[in-house]
Amino acid sequence: MVVIVVSFVVAAVAMTVTALVARRIGRVSVVDVTWGIGLTLVALVALLLGDGDLWRRWLMLALVALWGGRLSWYIFRRQRAHAQEDPRYAAMLGGGGFAVAVRKVFLIQGVAIWFVSWPLQVAGFSSVWSRPLVWLGVALWVVGVVFESVGDAQLAAYKADPDRGPVMDRGLWAWTRHPNYFGDACVWWGLWLVGSLASGWLPGLLTIAAPLAMTYFLVFATGARLLERTMMQRPGYPEYAARTSMFVPLPPRRAARR
Repeated sequence: MVVIVVSFVVAAVAMTVTALVARRIGRVSVVDVTWGIGLTLVALVALLLGDGDLWRRWLMLALVALWGGRLSWYIFRRQRAHAQEDPRYAAMLGGGGFAVAVRKVFLIQGVAIWFVSWPLQVAGFSSVWSRPLVWLGVALWVVGVVFESVGDAQLAAYKADPDRGPVMDRGLWAWTRHPNYFGDACVWWGLWLVGSLASGWLPGLLTIAAPLAMTYFLVFATGARLLERTMMQRPGYPEYAARTSMFVPLPPRRAARR
């Protein structure tokens, strides 16, 4: 189908351009800026080339563009303020050069953009089977965006506080060590509901690997687990980790009595 093929080409071009920019500035982490932009471009392809319900194609583009635009802008501003390479990617590359970055980062993330965007592509060429599932997905998307944006704002306020403690454990961060990653997962499960499951049980089952893969990346591959390796070396973080859920928000655990 045209939407599927063109989406793959768009993801490949986006990552090729990003790899060239990364080589020029000497920082692989610029790929995180492209993530939201690339997925928004796929949603645009589904809108322009698809023949599914027009209102849902516009809805999908709006949801992805709002999420992706906010995320890319936030990451861009953060990276502009800190010129160093992200420790996650430095550990992943292990001192390797550009060829290693292409193989371990840009190639994988290009395929990932195309893969996790399956719900966007399905919405491009299918009709709505269940409107309640669409609005349930939108509600879950809202939960995810709130967790991401509020978590990021709370972290920025913590960093700007001269009297802050050694570890951010305020607000949402008292309930989960990674509210932004949890929010991201909610966004993509919401989009799966809107674009895939709302199109029917078969499209939902055939594409459920997309939000599962996104969740895996957020928790294990390039997200929480990888970041934890660095954070555990910071004073106070192991104690914070012992009382705070890593991913799913849960009430803080009480410190064990000695």
